[in-house]
Amino acid sequence: MSAPLPICYLNGEWLPLAEAKISPLDRSFLFGDGVYEVVPVFAGRPFRFKEHFDRLSGSCAALRLRDPHDRDGWRAIVRGLMERNGSGDLYVYLQISRGADSERAHAPLPQIPPTVFGFAAPLSEPGAEQLARGISCVTAPDIRWARCDIKSVALLGNVLQRQLSCDVGADETILLRDGQMMEATASTAHVVLAGTIVTPPNSTAILPGTTRSVVEEVADRLGIARATRAVSEAALRRAEEVWISSSTRTVSAVTTLDGQPVGSGKPGPVWQRMRQGIDELQRALATQPW
Repeated sequence: MSAPLPICYLNGEWLPLAEAKISPLDRSFLFGDGVYEVVPVFAGRPFRFKEHFDRLSGSCAALRLRDPHDRDGWRAIVRGLMERNGSGDLYVYLQISRGADSERAHAPLPQIPPTVFGFAAPLSEPGAEQLARGISCVTAPDIRWARCDIKSVALLGNVLQRQLSCDVGADETILLRDGQMMEATASTAHVVLAGTIVTPPNSTAILPGTTRSVVEEVADRLGIARATRAVSEAALRRAEEVWISSSTRTVSAVTTLDGQPVGSGKPGPVWQRMRQGIDELQRALATQPW
């Protein structure tokens, strides 16, 4: 991802990112006690804003953390970050911490003002060469906690497993649990089996991806078969195509897995149709209200 743009939001103020400060007693710093959301912006228009807002509110509820803003309040923060940082293609990062307490105590959960922070950064779209080449992934056992459906800032498991791919020059790590494919460290994982897009069902072990729903919508529009069911490690390794999807990369074709080619070793035909369909959807929504 690209470096953040200069103006951020912190607890009702707009200020240079370099001047933003929080208390060392903030519970996100001490405990990872907070949630976050990433909203992609294409041509100055947030993509899937409602779905991102709903997931942020759901994460707050799961942590028994009061959501400090309604949808209009979050819309104003997103709009402010866009306008103050030049708009265009970027992503907006939003984080809510339970706040800064007067002591370091695990519980009871304090009723204190939450810390709300946001910034924007350029969104880098892959070039034609990268799209034609695809990306490489490795697999690793899923060592994360039991509530991966919450978009928590406590991401140490994801960080350590993402580092495994960096260590070998790969782009992402696909996680395996009890012989089943879960997701990647920062994206949803999909496979294509017998021409059908197959994605594991949402559960407490998988974050409900907003781009996942885009894949489903576009597949239905294009008449591409899709299914939601468990994907075994064996099915992952024999898949005709493997994809990862996320807000910041939309859908990427995985062409190498653990050093072995996926399918032909090139982005497959189903992915080609999906990528084109998502691009068309983004263009169609560019002038629509959000």
